[in-house]
Amino acid sequence: MSPVLAGVLQLLALMAALALAYVPLGTYLARVYSSSTHLRVEKWIYRGIGADPDTEMRWPAYLRGVLAFSLAGVLFLYLLQRLQGVLPGSLGFASIDPDQAFNTAASFVANTNWQSYYGEQAMGHVVQTAGLAVQNFVSAAVGIAVAVALVRGFARSRTGELGNFWADLVRGVVRVLVPLAVVGALVLVACGVIQNFSGIHEVGQFLGAPRQWNGGAVASQEVIKELGTNGGGYFNANSAHPFENPTPFTNLFEIFLILLIPVALTRTFGVLTGSVRQGYAILGTMATIWLAFVALMMWTEFAHHGPALQAAGGAMEGKEVRFGIGGSSIFAVSTTLTSTGAVDSFHSSYTGLGGGITMLGMMLGEIAPGGVGSGLYGMLVMAVIAVFIAGLMVGRTPEYLGKKIGIREIKYAACSILITPALVLVLTAAAMALPTPGDSMTNSGAHGFSEILYAYTSAANNNGSAFAGLNADTQWFNTTLGLAMLLGRFLPMVFVLALAGSLAGQRPVPATQGTLRTEQPLFAGLLVGAVLIITGLTYFPALALGPLAEGLA
Repeated sequence: MSPVLAGVLQLLALMAALALAYVPLGTYLARVYSSSTHLRVEKWIYRGIGADPDTEMRWPAYLRGVLAFSLAGVLFLYLLQRLQGVLPGSLGFASIDPDQAFNTAASFVANTNWQSYYGEQAMGHVVQTAGLAVQNFVSAAVGIAVAVALVRGFARSRTGELGNFWADLVRGVVRVLVPLAVVGALVLVACGVIQNFSGIHEVGQFLGAPRQWNGGAVASQEVIKELGTNGGGYFNANSAHPFENPTPFTNLFEIFLILLIPVALTRTFGVLTGSVRQGYAILGTMATIWLAFVALMMWTEFAHHGPALQAAGGAMEGKEVRFGIGGSSIFAVSTTLTSTGAVDSFHSSYTGLGGGITMLGMMLGEIAPGGVGSGLYGMLVMAVIAVFIAGLMVGRTPEYLGKKIGIREIKYAACSILITPALVLVLTAAAMALPTPGDSMTNSGAHGFSEILYAYTSAANNNGSAFAGLNADTQWFNTTLGLAMLLGRFLPMVFVLALAGSLAGQRPVPATQGTLRTEQPLFAGLLVGAVLIITGLTYFPALALGPLAEGLA
């Protein structure tokens, strides 16, 4: 079987699996977040944190819950790392330095999981399981909660209430993420992913020196890192490590986990707003962008230029031979078009244009299908922008799902989408202008610039993958990337929740013959165009200096 055919068959199998899970999981999620009952374990949690799950919150109260919970997570994870040297189960590792501890705490709480350390050489079992793995669950649940709050803003009328953050958070963990993670972990263990609390032991010789490795609860963290679009690996090689991702089947299964909830949430959106076809329109938009990126990535990496690439069947540098170009390309596109950041190949070793595709996927805002929760609310914000553009074109007040998009709504939407580009471009410019950050670049020229541009793009968009030639374990990068992750995660949430509150307070507007039908393919095409044009106008100069210059050289 040719490598190209193998890649296409993997793509078709993945799409079929997502199609089978779409309706049941999306409908189940809608029932979870619209239920008025509480499970017994949920009631115990509410009593433990002192929350009343039946109290409705307006958007400022909902936002305070998000920020307070996330701040507590940052402080806890920071202290856990700083105390690692005296904790049991540390495997003899020392406490983490302050700047790196801040970077890691900000990273995992912001659902980014950027790692400027070697996981198997820095973090013990307690930090990995009680700290990092816990944040993989709760940070993903926060993203889903904010997305559901925005959906309620569209679905409700003449009220500013968006639900209860604590109830949405707990339900996301207890009813969605934990059950799916248990099933997924069992599948991974059955397929060879390790799950233990083994210490450091010798596994053989390498170049005449003993080779040591430690075990860990890898399968359980691996499944939630993909399912919650987190991305932080137990080992430095991430999903290219055979302990995390041993076979082509586990590779495809992990891609399925990455896409599962973001895709299903479009069904949830349709069910909760009373129009399943609206969910299909959003899904169609996401799928169009995702498929286009996968096709383009496969083309750039399979293209045969020169005898070395012809002999290897494509650009195999930086890719695992057990996954090949097809599996690696699908993984790379899926992990950068979502906020996952997990990698099964070395993005810095992709062709110039291939590396640019991974960067562009993040620059779109990771909305196709995007991160868990963040992908849906990011795409809905872009839908508001697209409706506004359409209204300007025909001279009609824009409406979306029966809600008028006025001055206040468009300001909230515009502020939400402008935050991450501002962070990326300003911080990249600062790093290139100052003398010290440039010393971290392994490469010079266009590729060296791409290393820094990729780092800030990944951080501000809460992705976490990297052009790993960059030495990011410095005080400058640990601090600035940590700030970019926190601001890129929580500032857009402020405007998303404000938009939700504004929409929920409106009276529905009845549809007329002049109303733009947002459930039809015409609007999906308009939405795709708006996403690409806005991103292109924002990032094209930076891309021209980096991956485009390298790819066209």
